[in-house]
Amino acid sequence: MAKDRERIFLSPPHMGGQELEYVRKAFESNFIAPLGPMVDGLEKRLAEVTGFPHVLALNAGTAAMHLALHRLGIGPGDRVLASSLTFIGSVSSVTHRGAECHFVDAEAASWCMDPDALEEAIIACRKGGQEPAAVIPTDLYGQSCDLERIGGICRREGIPLICDSAESLGAGWGEGHAGSGADHAILSFNGNKIITSSGGGALLSRDHAFIEFCRFLSTQARDAAPHYQHTHVGYNFRMSNIVAAVGMGQLEVLEERVRQRRAIYDGYRERLGDLPGFGFMPRDVYGRSNCWLTVVTIDEEAFGASPETVRLALEELNIESRPVWKPMHMQPVYAGAPMTGGAVGEDLFRRGLCLPSGTALGEDDLDQICECIRRTGR
Repeated sequence: MAKDRERIFLSPPHMGGQELEYVRKAFESNFIAPLGPMVDGLEKRLAEVTGFPHVLALNAGTAAMHLALHRLGIGPGDRVLASSLTFIGSVSSVTHRGAECHFVDAEAASWCMDPDALEEAIIACRKGGQEPAAVIPTDLYGQSCDLERIGGICRREGIPLICDSAESLGAGWGEGHAGSGADHAILSFNGNKIITSSGGGALLSRDHAFIEFCRFLSTQARDAAPHYQHTHVGYNFRMSNIVAAVGMGQLEVLEERVRQRRAIYDGYRERLGDLPGFGFMPRDVYGRSNCWLTVVTIDEEAFGASPETVRLALEELNIESRPVWKPMHMQPVYAGAPMTGGAVGEDLFRRGLCLPSGTALGEDDLDQICECIRRTGR
């Protein structure tokens, strides 16, 4: 490996310049613990950006998903229909709640949940004597899922819809923000996301009572009393005011970051689009992708090298790339879980590779990455 080269990471944090000013204000106010004016400000700004009227800032996107499932009463004996081609954080809370996952394949058009497969999965659940408790589609790599069809199916069948929009802040669906066609949505501000607060996440909803009960649960479910009294068992899931301050600074450059990620996607297409056996994740199928990661597919026979060969060649130059998410139905921890379809997700995992997409990536970096890829093939 070229240890002397500065590493090019897949999706590193990229500060916008105002984060320290917001953190300074937070320190001056002496709100350095969970709760505070920066948390309130972040929730207000996220409501403006996403169009969801009610927002709860939390310490992780996973916490947001967990609270949503808790509020819906999902637990042992329940079954949740979820995208298989996703990160485990999308579905681990289902397991933590004691419920079971029934995974649904992706569609080739968007790489997100296939609405036809979803309908098949609902029928299969009911034939097995179970009413689906919720549907969780993932906006994969910043690409919105088909919420028009998925939302229509869920409304018709009376099934709650939680959109995992963790990777799609700043992306669009129809005329609105990603996830806006769902009952509830979740966001992540992990260090590798399009903007970051170093960690954290948010729960979005159109239901005020839903969010307020989740807010209550997130602060150890303390009742309104002068002493510590609890009629529910809650969680310590709230976001720190300092973390929220970083997020406030990052939100100021969100649109610029989306523009930069989309430009990186275009840069890869310009440099690699003529290669035999080379494909790109579809973009803007149901809205406007934020292109969080540029993802390619490689046909080994046509290109002359496998995705793993390309990954290792990049690693020799100290450049990080990664395979596409391994579908959940292929994960050892979910062996034997019900699955509808699977061929599309399995094929994308076999042929897919995520390329460096950080917004600090320069033209010279893109040239270096693409030259390495071209050399690796025939």
